[in-house]
Amino acid sequence: MTLSKIFKNSLLVLTACLVLTACATKKEIATDIKGSMQGDVYTGTDTVEYLAEGVPDRVFFATNESILTTASRETLRAQAAWLRKNSGINIVLEGHADERGTREYNLALGERRANAAKDYLMTYGISSDRITVLSYGKERPVDSGSNPLSWSKNRRSVTVKAN
Repeated sequence: MTLSKIFKNSLLVLTACLVLTACATKKEIATDIKGSMQGDVYTGTDTVEYLAEGVPDRVFFATNESILTTASRETLRAQAAWLRKNSGINIVLEGHADERGTREYNLALGERRANAAKDYLMTYGISSDRITVLSYGKERPVDSGSNPLSWSKNRRSVTVKAN
């Protein structure tokens, strides 16, 4: 096969791909998202409860991430300060994920998220003996919707008082 024939065939294939791409159906994306988001991380307060007066109980994560955001670190610093003042209280850090992904993947991701919160609290003097980590994966969504805002609300670690 000559070089010009290869070039012509490649050009034909590329043109066919472009034509088929132009004919693809357009997927509608919701643009009426309500709530606060920074990138794909939820920053609103409509699902937040409080561990104590003025101390939010949850932190949020980006998709497939267990890295703490600046807002998450601020929340965890407030939790650590409250926990230092209330040394008799033990906590459970519950890790959660959104509905996408397998059950196994989301359980592991929820655990990584809860452990990220635990590690951060420990850097502020909270003993690991006072902290239990538990992952629910995608099993306990706070928002049952199937859209970016719902998913961002479900990607979280929640701090609850242990019984």
